[in-house]
Amino acid sequence: MESERKAMLILAVGIALLFESVSAQSVSSIISKYFFNTILNAADSSCAVKNFYAYDAFIQAANAYSGFGTTGTSDDGKRELAAFFAHVTQETASLCYIEEIDGAKKAFYDESSTQYPCVAGKTYFGRGPFLLTWNFNYGPAGNDIGFDALSYPEKVAQDATISFKTAVWFRMKQRNCHSAITSGQGFGATIQAVSGAIECTGRSPDIVNTRIKYYKNYCLKLGVDPGSNLSC
Repeated sequence: MESERKAMLILAVGIALLFESVSAQSVSSIISKYFFNTILNAADSSCAVKNFYAYDAFIQAANAYSGFGTTGTSDDGKRELAAFFAHVTQETASLCYIEEIDGAKKAFYDESSTQYPCVAGKTYFGRGPFLLTWNFNYGPAGNDIGFDALSYPEKVAQDATISFKTAVWFRMKQRNCHSAITSGQGFGATIQAVSGAIECTGRSPDIVNTRIKYYKNYCLKLGVDPGSNLSC
């Protein structure tokens, strides 16, 4: 009996230490400023807004959303953050762009969205690390972050912390890419969530492969196996 009690105690301590190590994990302990800057430095030197995105702004945004990069095991957190930056790299050309190319020429109004109606004179083209688009995304993103994004969508391209918050919000609450990694569905499920209608129909295999390349590269840098189900 005594040996059994000792074995149970050792097991309980081991489990407690495991959960403590996972809960103590922070985004900043996984994503260093050096890692962040390797992405930023890969952008073309001619990028007009190359210095807009900042490491501290990303960390503030990440910390605003409980569970982002810290859910599950240490490896789960690393994979989630590798996936996040893989999509960010693809969408912004290594943090080069803050607005969609020729985006101002596109209105992206959905007049059927009565809950998040368009504001006269405002446009809802892609802005930020995940290129937030459409009034039905700007509205709830602003509500969650704490600003009137329907009336002032341009703030996503003016405030780096707000900009990163829209990307984390989109991942955590709008498309739920968060659970795709933590539940073991794989990186491919995040591609489906982010841009499945365009890229997962066979029309853009090169873009899919580029996202996978970025993801695998970031997993390597973070010291984690990328897992299975990488493509959509």
